[in-house]
Amino acid sequence: MDRQLITISFRFIGLVLLQILVLNNIQFSSILNPFLYVYLIIVLPVDFRPSIALLLGFLLGLSVDVFCQTLGMHTIATTFAAFCRPYILLYMSPRDGYGFFWQPSVKQLGWLWFMTYSGLMILAHHLTLFLVEMFRMSGIINTLSKTIGSTILTLILILIIQLVFVNRSGSSYE
Repeated sequence: MDRQLITISFRFIGLVLLQILVLNNIQFSSILNPFLYVYLIIVLPVDFRPSIALLLGFLLGLSVDVFCQTLGMHTIATTFAAFCRPYILLYMSPRDGYGFFWQPSVKQLGWLWFMTYSGLMILAHHLTLFLVEMFRMSGIINTLSKTIGSTILTLILILIIQLVFVNRSGSSYE
């Protein structure tokens, strides 16, 4: 558990720094915005306590908001994604259930499972983020196009991270 806590802490710091220093400066045609920091919530172990995940999601979003001056938009979206996580995991549960200490990854649960799970998590995050940003229904087409485009871009980045950084055992905690 101590090693897991250290890994989550380093991942938290690294993803926040990457988001605020690099990814917030990348925007393709004002539609595609990569929000990679949500990866921290996605790869939390399956048996991670939902209350702690909510707190972590809140702190993660708040950290991004403080540096981006976005007045709680990322906090709301990341907390909502952390709230949705146990329900998505329950919905996506394998027939035999999850193993103890399993961490969502391509190597452990397969491409299709991981892409579906990550896609749903990212979609929940991005849809909330862009709806809060717009805060009106008149620009719903623009909001949906930003949501879909940014979800696809973020999913591609997360899959690249899975290919590059996750070791053979399927867990980046060991």
